[in-house]
Amino acid sequence: MKKLYVGNLSFESNEQELKAWFAAAGFNVDKVTLIRDNYTDRLRGFGFVEITSDEEAERAIQALNGKEFMGRNLTVNEARPRREGGFRREGGGPPRGGRGGGHRNKGPRW
Repeated sequence: MKKLYVGNLSFESNEQELKAWFAAAGFNVDKVTLIRDNYTDRLRGFGFVEITSDEEAERAIQALNGKEFMGRNLTVNEARPRREGGFRREGGGPPRGGRGGGHRNKGPRW
């Protein structure tokens, strides 16, 4: 089984439509997972498609990468393994930002 990354999805798309799009192109899809924002439940514009046969998955990448789906040209390629941990920054820990300092903005200073 091979997992494919599908990017640049329309925020109005859904699992059934994407599966039907793959099927119309001649590919048998086992599972479709679209990624949603944890807080708003809105689609994040990408997802994953699982195809049983490695050869069929490679053909799907070649045939569908850059093709239009719901008005957008999709990116279709082999999914990379999931990273350990929840942060992207090297060294671990949450991303840091801001300038520090102790002054809090309490409104205009007159």
